[in-house]
Order: sequence, then C-alpha cells, then structure tokens
Amino acid sequence: MTAAHTDRRVVNVPLFLNGEGMRGGRVYPSIAHHPFLGEATTAPRYRFYVYENRFPALWPVADGGVSVPGELIELPLEAVRDEFLPVEPPELELGVVELADGSASLAVILRPDVHARGTGLVDISDYGGWRAYLERG
Repeated sequence: MTAAHTDRRVVNVPLFLNGEGMRGGRVYPSIAHHPFLGEATTAPRYRFYVYENRFPALWPVADGGVSVPGELIELPLEAVRDEFLPVEPPELELGVVELADGSASLAVILRPDVHARGTGLVDISDYGGWRAYLERG
C-alpha cells in the first residue's frame, strides 16, 4: 500500500435501510459487520413501492407521502460503494432521504426512469413497511 492510501481520510455516513438490507434480509450479510444505529423512520415525504414483487423502493413526493420504517447503519463511504451498492438492484440508485427527526441519511431510492415507466410498481405505502408487506399473508 502506498503512503497516499495509508493517509486517506475515512468518512463514515448513516445508511437508511428499508428492505433486504435490514437485519434478516438477503442483502444484510454483505453489510452486517458495520455498526447498527437502530430503527428509524423517514419523514412523511415518500411513497413506498414494491418493484415486480422483488424488492421495495422509496420515491420522494411533494404531497401524499408516508413515513417509511427501516433501520440505520453507519459505514464508510467506500463500503457503500464496494459492499452495499453492488448487491442492490439496478432499478435503484443512491440518494439522500430525510428522516423523521429531520436528519439526512443515504438510502437507495427508485431511479426516475423506472418510476416514469410505471410498469412493475405496486404502491405499498399503506402497509407500514417492507416487513409488514411481506407478512401480510
């Protein structure tokens, strides 16, 4: 490792998880070694979709939003890039969401082109989160 790499600054950030990245989810093992900060909820500025019955997706809205429950972890930006994003579906992209307490967090959100197509999306905002949607029976 060169001196340039040993002296680089590590920046830790919060990452809001609302689907398979949460504890027990399919993506969780790739990020489980990072500190769990606790459960969290978004500000009521989002609609919550399931895409092709495979994964959830946040979509920011000006009106008619709901608070979406999830979890927060803290990890270095490099881990977001190298560990988290590679296992996320290509229909999602990295964004910044507002949490219920007014703070900001990284999260994955639905890509605008996927939302514009409108196909494969089912609004699950009123289910109370991804786990509640999966348990609906």
